[in-house]
Amino acid sequence: MKRKLLLSILAVVPAVFMPLAATSQMIHSRGVAPAEKAQPSHKYEVFAGYGYTSANQIYQSRYGLQGVNASVTRDWGKYFGITADGAYYKYPISHPAITNSTLTPSVSSILLGPVLHANLFGRYEGFFHVLLGGEHTGGVNAYPNISFAGGVGVGIDYKLSSHLSLRASGDDIASSFVAPVYPAGSGNVCTTNSNCSPNEHRSSRAAFGVVYKF
Repeated sequence: MKRKLLLSILAVVPAVFMPLAATSQMIHSRGVAPAEKAQPSHKYEVFAGYGYTSANQIYQSRYGLQGVNASVTRDWGKYFGITADGAYYKYPISHPAITNSTLTPSVSSILLGPVLHANLFGRYEGFFHVLLGGEHTGGVNAYPNISFAGGVGVGIDYKLSSHLSLRASGDDIASSFVAPVYPAGSGNVCTTNSNCSPNEHRSSRAAFGVVYKF
């Protein structure tokens, strides 16, 4: 009798706990959140857009020039990259206040340097770069016509998709030019190369355009 009772109890115990185990498994499977999709990894980005620069290396002028700015960046990891930047500015915003002179200035540059970038919040990403290279000032008899140049800049990207973003950026670029050389008696300070020496000039830059990552 006792043996039959013991066997009955042993048979009831699995019958009680099997539904509980099945219920627990269903709750657990429902509670697991779907795995998040991994963010796409990009090794390169290309930027192209509108560019502006002041031209403080032009004597007695706060000449503003418009043009194009483009860059290519190679990323290594999540935060670090190397940027090659090129720009050409020719179209004036305002005219210089130099008497007896008709100027058609242009500024072009090729710069290279490291960039640090990171997500700020939501769709916004920020970056900071240091650029070094050369700058050419044409149309104003600047001397030398090509100067070592460099500076720092920051920018913000607004992500439209995993590959496409809008960018706004600004830089402070330093260069070293002699003021334009004018004929003697023109009323300008610099009349010969020997009377003038290269000085550091800082020109602000701004750019707005599109970034494509791949």
